[in-house]
Amino acid sequence: MSALHRLGTLFYVISPNSSTFQHVEEVPNYTNQAVPLFITFLALEWIVTWFDGEKRIRHNDFITSIMHGVLYEVIGVVIRSFTLCGYGWLYERRLVDPDWSSPVTWWVAAIGVDFGYYWFHRATHEINLMWANHQVHHSSEEYNLSTALRQSTLQQYFSFGFYQPLALLGVPLPALLVHLQFNLLFQFWIHTEVVKNCGPLEWVLNTPSHHRVHHGSNKWCLDKNYAGVFILWDRIFGTFQAERDDEKIAYGLVDQPQSFNVVWLQFYYLREVFRKACSMTTWVDTLKALFYGPGWFPGTPRLGDPDALPDTTPPRVKYDPQLPLWQEIYVLGHFLVILLIHQTWITKISTFSWLAALLFMGFVFLSAGIIGAMYDGWWWAPLVEAARCIAYIAYARSMPVTGLAVLDTILIAYFAISTLLWTSQSIAVVKASIKAAKLD
Repeated sequence: MSALHRLGTLFYVISPNSSTFQHVEEVPNYTNQAVPLFITFLALEWIVTWFDGEKRIRHNDFITSIMHGVLYEVIGVVIRSFTLCGYGWLYERRLVDPDWSSPVTWWVAAIGVDFGYYWFHRATHEINLMWANHQVHHSSEEYNLSTALRQSTLQQYFSFGFYQPLALLGVPLPALLVHLQFNLLFQFWIHTEVVKNCGPLEWVLNTPSHHRVHHGSNKWCLDKNYAGVFILWDRIFGTFQAERDDEKIAYGLVDQPQSFNVVWLQFYYLREVFRKACSMTTWVDTLKALFYGPGWFPGTPRLGDPDALPDTTPPRVKYDPQLPLWQEIYVLGHFLVILLIHQTWITKISTFSWLAALLFMGFVFLSAGIIGAMYDGWWWAPLVEAARCIAYIAYARSMPVTGLAVLDTILIAYFAISTLLWTSQSIAVVKASIKAAKLD
């Protein structure tokens, strides 16, 4: 696939003839093919914003967002999604039977997928149990292209039923898989403050301006602009809100979590949802706590009382912990190593046994979590990091990781040095704990 063709997939500017397939196995992995473009645009945005101190990208937030994207891809590959279960059965009973190769089928799939995405996305904001998974995408207090990669590992499994009706309209599964990817890829470029306004396109398409509103925690931004590609859905169904010139947007959640721990951010709100449900006095209210809006409480409307919410307005102090320079360099180094291992293994994971795949997933999750734990200052981080490095060496001594002997040797040496470093740090932590216990 040419670079121009890949660029077209990122902006949904693609020919139906070149993206129509008869069989599922023919459908390209457009998302994986777009990774070099992601990296290119991330670098370009970083350079552009570097000269704007107010919008300069914070590396701790940037790394956190990228690691969310890594976990999302790992879960998506290791655990097969059941979100399209029953699609083939419904397609066999389709109400209309268009030609799979017709451009009409392509456009029906494109519009249908986007319509389904609008309602799925809206549901993730209006159903508390679904919001528990989607909230992580809104957890960044910054708004840049890396925010697009801050995806929930479990959200995709709640989309069951939103796209199945397209089977009855005669949309074949390969067409659905193509447009699910295009719809997702289109939403990458709208996560930026670099692009201000897109002129007449603002009336029809979802743009950075519209999506900035969606990511705002200001009261006037909440529950607005759910669109994926066509902002027309929001205009039709009453959820549209234009960006204001007189008020800056405060990005993030209304109740902003103070953490960069990727694993914790992925799952912490699930605990809050079930804690809220268990606090209800009737089973009806328990169900409402799960399936009504996040702001719902007994005596309020389905989505809660908007007047009871705090009005978040900038400037809001951002969570921005700093590490010593040596530790920042260490985190950056291992962040790059994780990306290398992830990209190396993800291409051959289909050949892994279930045990190997689970070990790979566990290692990536542990690596992502420990980076955030270092930023958050969790006391056990040195001990876990030492154990992680030892585990890598134990595996890599007998099994190739990258397939390149020289690079594998370098990585073993790198992890060995890291083990010595964090073992000494762990001993210091243990000594400090013993000393504190004696003083008590």
